[in-house]
Amino acid sequence: MDAWALVRFAHVIGAALWVGGQLALSLVILPLARRMLAPEARGRFVREAGRRFGKLTGTVFLPLQLAGGVAMAWHKGVTWASLAEPGYGRTLAAKLALFTAVMAVAALHGRAHSRGRPELARALAVTSLVGSLGVVLLATALPVT
Repeated sequence: MDAWALVRFAHVIGAALWVGGQLALSLVILPLARRMLAPEARGRFVREAGRRFGKLTGTVFLPLQLAGGVAMAWHKGVTWASLAEPGYGRTLAAKLALFTAVMAVAALHGRAHSRGRPELARALAVTSLVGSLGVVLLATALPVT
């Protein structure tokens, strides 16, 4: 095992925690909160769970993804020009574009939730989750660096 295996490992763990957290919140935690908690407790719980996940995303998941991704791209010799080339370059470019869009949608989700727009927040959360799964799908299409 070399250092690049550890970089890939950290990148994959960050992605697994990020997407896994979205899935756990969406499919397990929030449905149970809706069913089991009184409306006022549910609102506070959902707000605090969202804040905590947002903080973890900003302080752990996102830095892991960015640092690992940049390091692996540098190691692979990726240039701005190579992102337009068929195969690896275009797949990586699509992954980066979708990742950027997902992060923007996630930020909009937080804003919609904090402004009391639950329907919009839910739609943005679903969009972010679907986009996140798309990022993982594109990542699996990339060869090991």
